[in-house]
Amino acid sequence: MKRDHAGGEERSSAAPAGRLPSQNAEQRRPVIGVIGDGQPGSERERMAAEVGGELARAGVHLVCGGLGGCMEGASRGYKEANGEGICLGLLPGTSRAEANPWVDLAIPTGVNSAQGALVAMAVDAAIVLGGGGGTLSEVGLLLRDGKPVVALDGTGGAAEMVGGHQLGKVRVLLAHDPAEAVRLVLEALLNKHRERAIEIGEPGPTKR
Repeated sequence: MKRDHAGGEERSSAAPAGRLPSQNAEQRRPVIGVIGDGQPGSERERMAAEVGGELARAGVHLVCGGLGGCMEGASRGYKEANGEGICLGLLPGTSRAEANPWVDLAIPTGVNSAQGALVAMAVDAAIVLGGGGGTLSEVGLLLRDGKPVVALDGTGGAAEMVGGHQLGKVRVLLAHDPAEAVRLVLEALLNKHRERAIEIGEPGPTKR
């Protein structure tokens, strides 16, 4: 137990014995992944920045692979829009120095190509822009775990292959612009987790 400046006893902030602390507000925020290729300077990177901005205005956390291309675009858009949550980068290598400069928290995993599996496990849902075989594997893991996936139209690659298609019992949603992508992913998450409606919020136009 701590003492205050006057020498009196303060009440402990720890949870009473036998009781688990409730989740804090940050733990209740939805966690949305942005997955795609790492090619810098592409149109996909620009679109990813718009996605990041929309996610920031929606008040969610952002998770990505933490490197360049779509990952850097999403991170930059999120931070430039003053996202209230955390921009987390799960890096494939062993050094935080690999992270793009917009990531709040970079976690070196050292698992190389298996890093996509960690991203898929960490998020509640994901938005896909372009991407190749690694992105396809992430999409497969997300769908296996019943997590909503939205592909952004016009970005090619994995997003074009899966967007709007039924894969087994699950359909990958197709969005035609970044704002629609965020709206669709939040709607899908809301419908999947009605008990979290307060945290997710009723989807609609994102805040400006």
